[in-house]
Amino acid sequence: MHFRLLTAALAATALVSIGAAAPATAQGVKIGILNDQSGVYADYGGKGSVEAAKMAVEDFGGEVLGQKIEIVSADHQNKPDTAISIARKWYDVDGVDMITELTTSSVALAVQDLSKEKKKIDIVVGAATSRITGDACTPYGFHWAFDTHALAVGTGGALVKAGGDTWFFLTADYAFGYSLEKDTSEVVEANGGKVLGSVRHPLNSSDFSSFLLQAQSSKAKVIGLANAGLDTANSIKQASEFGIVQGGQKMPGLLMTLPKFNGFGFKAGARPGADRSLLLGS
Repeated sequence: MHFRLLTAALAATALVSIGAAAPATAQGVKIGILNDQSGVYADYGGKGSVEAAKMAVEDFGGEVLGQKIEIVSADHQNKPDTAISIARKWYDVDGVDMITELTTSSVALAVQDLSKEKKKIDIVVGAATSRITGDACTPYGFHWAFDTHALAVGTGGALVKAGGDTWFFLTADYAFGYSLEKDTSEVVEANGGKVLGSVRHPLNSSDFSSFLLQAQSSKAKVIGLANAGLDTANSIKQASEFGIVQGGQKMPGLLMTLPKFNGFGFKAGARPGADRSLLLGS
């Protein structure tokens, strides 16, 4: 995640330099890192991403068109209203030229719409909904790395072809979860599979037991986790208490990083060998 933001920040400085003959603000070029620094996605980007952006600016030389590049940052707490308030102040008062990272799809969509209104660049690094380059696409918005379509085609498509032809989704109840469930469902059905149902949970849930029991009782071969960050980690840890993976149902994290997986070891229901593949759906 931090590497992606570093490379995106380098791209951002280049875009700002290409977009104008002189910086938009008298004091130089300001890049805002707006992300989750205290919640469910804090370890996915957080303050580490701010440091990565600073490293990117240093690698770039610290200036563009003879003007200093400055990094500012804030915690949006996964709240679109909070994010919009911060972004509007950055654009209108603080002279921020572009905003990046934008963890959480609902935040990214809201800030991208504001950036269009203000004719400012935004580069989404930390959100995944395919709407960012779909119906919510703007001339000023960029989506770096993966989106829910790519995640759906990769994991969903592979699992159906491997025999996982019935699905039930455990879905985060906001824009990202909706998009990931929708995109994966379309891939599953296009490959001859069937979606048996879904259940939605609040962002940053602490108790997944009722949702997991519904998923288990569906008898679906695959329980797709259309969530991310600590929600995915907690889903998998609590699923082990119900023996879901051990019972033969695959439980892929549709958006899951390798460090997060390695953090489980083999205590969440996966043993070296075959059971490890049941956890990730690989």
